[in-house]
Amino acid sequence: MTSLSNSDMIYGRGPVRELLRSDRQTEYLLVQKGLEGSLGQLIALAKQKGIPVKEVDARKLEELSGGGNHQGVAAQVSAARYYELEDLLNRAGDEPPFLVIADEIEDPHNLGAIIRTAEAAGAHGLIVPKRRSAGLSQTVAKTSAGAVEHLPVARVANLPATIQLLKERGIWIYGAHMEGVPYTQVDFSGPAALVLGSEGRGLGRLVRESCDMLVSIPMYGKMNSLNVSVAGGILLYEIARRRTTK
Repeated sequence: MTSLSNSDMIYGRGPVRELLRSDRQTEYLLVQKGLEGSLGQLIALAKQKGIPVKEVDARKLEELSGGGNHQGVAAQVSAARYYELEDLLNRAGDEPPFLVIADEIEDPHNLGAIIRTAEAAGAHGLIVPKRRSAGLSQTVAKTSAGAVEHLPVARVANLPATIQLLKERGIWIYGAHMEGVPYTQVDFSGPAALVLGSEGRGLGRLVRESCDMLVSIPMYGKMNSLNVSVAGGILLYEIARRRTTK
């Protein structure tokens, strides 16, 4: 499960119900194990709006509510709005689209750092999956140093399907992978999307198989890998350099 913070939590059945009925974007709904039956209406409302529902134990809800009367349910509010995929493509305007895809990156600090670097490198947007991924929490917003206000983020249900859609739009998909072609040998000019894998397992199999090309960062020391946000920074700025060098 992704890291949780009580800085942007709404808890209690009444407040959560009103949140789900409002236009405020919500990361996920947390329900106490064993109380799913009595929380059926809230669960149904969350699923109707495409909000992930997670079961947690009572101790976690106690922690998140600061000992308040959570009544078995809490919800995390998004710190920034999500956009549609088409919004990201439209933002490119006359430029070749330049997108970043985060494949199940669960650490909010990593996601925030990637958003900050992507915005600085001139990316047009970032794509995250709805499940098994950090969302736009307060921690992500803070780590991004405000970049979430400038870089649109789209949340999609199926990454491989989204990648296929991007490929149909003429966007070349580059996946960061240790067995890929060294990035210095790759021409990143033209419409491009960089896929960064999760902290533990890297790119998922289906996502990896959907990429047009896998690219790697040569390692000259004894370490064989880099933190995903560091690796992302290297590759994002190489893409930016190739896009601006004729």
